[in-house]
Amino acid sequence: MKKVIFYSYPKCSSCRKASKWLDQNNIDYQFIDIVKDPPSTKILELALTQFSLDIKKIFNTRGKSFKSININIFDLTRKKIIDLLSNDGKLIKRPFLIINESKFILGFNESEYAANFK
Repeated sequence: MKKVIFYSYPKCSSCRKASKWLDQNNIDYQFIDIVKDPPSTKILELALTQFSLDIKKIFNTRGKSFKSININIFDLTRKKIIDLLSNDGKLIKRPFLIINESKFILGFNESEYAANFK
């Protein structure tokens, strides 16, 4: 059985679609509000490693928080990226799904979810 952690923001429509998909497919998961309790620095480190070829994927680039910081993320050190993300869950692409503490899925794409759970 896969261990699934689902970081979500209840007001986010993509997060609601993803949780509905997980529920309809009988996937057990631990829900965590990404704004109230952002992922730990350890989890963010692992996610950055998975997305090292495109670090922009880990950011919620369309959100107000991202637009308000007005920085070039490609100029940031890994430590600075982790500091930013761990201090503001709204900067993180959501939903932020973790499977078995090693595989990260950012955003909701039904076919990607299906490929990882079927």
